[in-house]
Amino acid sequence: MRIAAIDIGSNAARLLINEVTEPKKGKPQFTKLNLLRIPLRLGMDVFAKGEIGKERAQMVLDSMGVFSSMMKIYKVDHYRACATSAMRDAKNGQEILKQVKKNWGIEIEIITGDQEASLVFENHIAEGLDKNFDYLYIDVGGGSTELTFYEDGKKKYQKSVNIGTIRLLNGLVKDDLWKEMKEDIRKNINSKKPIVAIGSGGNINKIFSMSKTKDGKPMSKVFLQKYYKEMNGLSVSERMTKFNLREDRADVLVPALQIFNNIMTWSDIDKIFVPKISVADGLIHSIYEGLKVKK
Repeated sequence: MRIAAIDIGSNAARLLINEVTEPKKGKPQFTKLNLLRIPLRLGMDVFAKGEIGKERAQMVLDSMGVFSSMMKIYKVDHYRACATSAMRDAKNGQEILKQVKKNWGIEIEIITGDQEASLVFENHIAEGLDKNFDYLYIDVGGGSTELTFYEDGKKKYQKSVNIGTIRLLNGLVKDDLWKEMKEDIRKNINSKKPIVAIGSGGNINKIFSMSKTKDGKPMSKVFLQKYYKEMNGLSVSERMTKFNLREDRADVLVPALQIFNNIMTWSDIDKIFVPKISVADGLIHSIYEGLKVKK
């Protein structure tokens, strides 16, 4: 069967299409057929003005038209579409989503930060990792950061914080919010076992790719701090040239690294695994699990 996931974030919209095969023995296999990312940057409008402007609203409609066509071409059997922080905060978010439904028949649900964090966990990455550690999932987006802490395989703490890369770029994160996040982490994320981070989102995936770290191996916090220091001293155009980055990635990498470094420092974490998971991947898995229950 073919399953598609649409994730409309504060920085970009993504369409992920997977082929799911069910062998007679063993776990189902998820094969990526296509991943399309469009940098809508909805957060640039929403976090500054409280709503999505006409130009970006039209970009949403046009992008969903493309996604609709792609799903038809690939003969997708099931899909789920979700929107996160920017659409949650936009005064005209529901209006735009109604227009998407009218034009393209795509039903988009606005999910909470906690739902967003839960979708990342749908990938079940920690199940295959060392039981001698506890794990903190860190999902950094344009509008918010989702944290989920698992101790002895059980969820102990979950939090969505309105600290994201686009908000930081626009100077919209006050010191009080950083302080609140730090205190919350110090209070809730601690364990007798060493804690390891699991990072998700386009920015940490890009850093992992740039680091040349082998798949399945963690990156060190020292490495992230080094990258932050080096990139923070460069202009966006200099980052683009030196690291061969697109502009819409070069500007958000620095605030993303700032978020990851702060969280790992406050929770005394030295290493981060980057299994290249996302909300879209979690959506695919949640659709599949839902279909299994209905059988």
